Amino acid sequence: MKDFILLFRQAANELNHLTDEEMKAVNKKWFDWISDIDAQGKLKDHGSRLEPAGKVLKPGGVVTDGPFVEIRERLGGFIVVSAEDLDEATTLAHGCPILEFNGSVEIRALLG
Repeated sequence: MKDFILLFRQAANELNHLTDEEMKAVNKKWFDWISDIDAQGKLKDHGSRLEPAGKVLKPGGVVTDGPFVEIRERLGGFIVVSAEDLDEATTLAHGCPILEFNGSVEIRALLG
């Protein structure tokens, strides 16, 4: 088994229009999807959601605010799963709620 990180990306303002009730429903979908992966014994790390704001460090010690307003897509969070290979990790990513909101899941093997 290998470990894979599933990185969740979505349009910067995609969920801003949802009501509290709609947001609760979205959160339940996330909980159910991650619980299903856990029930299969494939969830290695629950990961975390990421705050939208942050800083970017560039060469030469230049620090800027980021991510920037002009970005179309932002990194919203991640989980780590165990799978036999990239194909199985990709299969686990199917059903991710972010896909319902014009988002994407980047699947990458962890080295080491």
